[in-house]
Amino acid sequence: MSIVLTGMNPAEIAAELGIELFQGRQVFRWLHQKRRFDFSQMTDLSKALRDRLLATCTGAAIQPEFVQESSSTGTRKALFRLADGESVEAVLIRDHGRITVCVSSQVGCALKCSFCATGLAGFRRQLDVSEIVEQPLHLLANESLEGRTPNIVYMGMGEPFRNYDAVMKSIRLLMEPLGLGIGARKITVSTAGDVKGIERFGEEDWQVRLSVSLHAANNELRSKLVPFNRKYPLERLREALDAYCVKTGRQFTFEWTLIDHVNDTPEAAEELLNYAESLPVFINLIPWNPVPGLPYHPSPRKRCEAFRDILVRGGLKTTLRQEKGQDIEAACGQLRRIHGKESASPTPKFQED
Repeated sequence: MSIVLTGMNPAEIAAELGIELFQGRQVFRWLHQKRRFDFSQMTDLSKALRDRLLATCTGAAIQPEFVQESSSTGTRKALFRLADGESVEAVLIRDHGRITVCVSSQVGCALKCSFCATGLAGFRRQLDVSEIVEQPLHLLANESLEGRTPNIVYMGMGEPFRNYDAVMKSIRLLMEPLGLGIGARKITVSTAGDVKGIERFGEEDWQVRLSVSLHAANNELRSKLVPFNRKYPLERLREALDAYCVKTGRQFTFEWTLIDHVNDTPEAAEELLNYAESLPVFINLIPWNPVPGLPYHPSPRKRCEAFRDILVRGGLKTTLRQEKGQDIEAACGQLRRIHGKESASPTPKFQED
């Protein structure tokens, strides 16, 4: 069976291949820093090692199959084909010279948030470390970063904390100085409110950022929008967030997708103000991005601004996002593997922790 090396750190590569650590570092640098997956191009390796790699290893676990780029914003979406025929999407976003890569952690999603495209096809399987970490490596392969590092957001397909160990290792690989060397504060993990995941995340010895997809601050509405709320209602989520802030001393973000006449009212804003009281939280407002087949509409701009203004007057740091990539279905909530398999296995019940 061919060995995939992109999910290993330099020491693991050396141990797997039985080579010197400096050679493991060389291979890692080619894969992660230079983002080259053809072993024959790794010219500072001996020919014997290159031949061995070609014979026993696979340079990449995933392959870009379909790439779209927005002519208006430069946002680029890639559909990646996996070895078993499944597929995932990831997005590269440009904003005034800054690059952000939105990464997927699962094939599909079991949470079935009612406004999100990803859950429409259900959950297929977890992504392994190499399949996660290669998404930014491929999207950045031809980018001239000029000494700058991109932002990485785990906000693509799937619930990252339901694939916790693989996501955490992929983050450490992206932070590796011999690779992309991305600083912890430039990496964000987004959860729909997985309390057990938040508790584990608070124990990590780093400053990787946390984002929580909230979308409603009363249990009745949030359970309709985010069914996962039935497992971890707002009161339990708030306890976990209080503990996280005490443990880490860090600010986090609430993501709030604004849906016309659903959660964009002054009453909804007041509920959010009350729920966020005393939390060191930043509010990121996102106008809902249209998804064919879902019964929602984006909030008008004036209603979005009015919602934001209520939060700002109430003392919350708030941004109203200008979405990029709608024209290629690459904006938040629009990833759905439209060129992949459309059939799905029955969605599993939430695991009991």
